[in-house]
Amino acid sequence: MSEGNLVGIVLVSHSADVAASVAELAKGLAGPGVAVPVAPAGGTEGGGLGTSSELIAAAAASVDRGAGVAILTDLGSAVLTVKALLAEGDELPDDTRLVDAPFVEGAVAAVVTASTGADLAAVEAAAAEAYTYRKT
Repeated sequence: MSEGNLVGIVLVSHSADVAASVAELAKGLAGPGVAVPVAPAGGTEGGGLGTSSELIAAAAASVDRGAGVAILTDLGSAVLTVKALLAEGDELPDDTRLVDAPFVEGAVAAVVTASTGADLAAVEAAAAEAYTYRKT
């Protein structure tokens, strides 16, 4: 399976370090083989805490391979920023979805599922299913 037909994943956090670390963790846990296009979009352009519509749009464009883009977020205003971009309609690649999933577990599930060549709906479902993971 080539990277050319895989769902892209964008991880939006208020912190550049958190977004990059979760991206690294998810890619590492997906294992060797197929390289899912994953991009962190954390913090602001100036390196501060927050979210940036410009960084999110650039990250989405960088992972778009034509199979769709799944965006996972950490906290409330990240969700609002992505929703605003989706509402504008021309800032994000076609077939981009905001995925309602826990940030870390959902990112891992999304990347692992995307690595199998699954479509955007399956990637979204796998990430959302991470809400049911029990730790006790």
